[in-house]
Amino acid sequence: MTDGQPESPETDTVSAINTGPAPVVVKVGGAKAVNPAGALDDVARLEANGRDVVVVHGGSTAVDETLGRLGKDPEYVETPSGVVGRFTDEETMDVFEMVMPGKLNTDLTAELQNTGVNAVGLSGVDGGLLAGPRKSAIRVQDGDKQKIKRGDHSGTVESVADGLLWTLLDEGHVPVVSPPMLGKESDGSVTPVNADADRAAAAIAGALGAELILLTDVEGVYTDPDNPQTIIGSVSNANEMDTLETAAEGFMTRKVMAAREALTTGASAVTVSDANLRDPVVAALGGAGTRIHQDAVTGVETGDSQQTNTDSTVGGQQ
Repeated sequence: MTDGQPESPETDTVSAINTGPAPVVVKVGGAKAVNPAGALDDVARLEANGRDVVVVHGGSTAVDETLGRLGKDPEYVETPSGVVGRFTDEETMDVFEMVMPGKLNTDLTAELQNTGVNAVGLSGVDGGLLAGPRKSAIRVQDGDKQKIKRGDHSGTVESVADGLLWTLLDEGHVPVVSPPMLGKESDGSVTPVNADADRAAAAIAGALGAELILLTDVEGVYTDPDNPQTIIGSVSNANEMDTLETAAEGFMTRKVMAAREALTTGASAVTVSDANLRDPVVAALGGAGTRIHQDAVTGVETGDSQQTNTDSTVGGQQ
């Protein structure tokens, strides 16, 4: 342990930074226990060594804390398939827009600028970067019954304006991306809506053919959620992917769902790893955490996830 941070597993730092020409998409979690400082330093190192990097961030804790200060309790619901997510009513959406692309995105972009990175903050609405249909009604599990809950402001990313990202990357910028996404209404209009940040990062990684690093507050995916010694180190075939999906519980369910979506839409690999390690991104690139390979999803349908259709009319790099 050094400076309050767990040591990373031994990693060949140079080879980890320089492995492959693919971009790296780094998803920084929004939990209170996640310290982004190490990840941002690693982004600067990668960028200085010529790797293209896109940062995607969450912010659920900050949104919940702001709602609390305003006297409103956050609401989470469970789908019939067991996935737990935020129910985003109109008032919550107002707070979401204020916190995510406002304070958090601005702060992270400034922190990267302080490391010497020419970072550009974007929300999924900017330039139609992340788009898909709005879901105003969702099916939720209420005890032993299912019901339809209306008034939600959420969506699933179905298209990524990857040309915008390639333009920024080609000009030496590091995009810092935050939900909301651009939600398409039934009448053809659009409105900002909430999107899961892990799945947004997956959509971007798939569109860019990137390696996706999902940083969180645990070492990876465990077969026993209470025992870090049961970490799943590598997933390289369909049977191992089934084991991984069975093991994932709670917040990890969405991360594993995001991993599948990323790999089935073009990402080269996905790693779920600890944000609080020293050099967390370099450590993940070098083998720390749970690494999920392309072969784990080859020929496998996406199940209840939706494949991302990318916009590649600009930039031309896939």
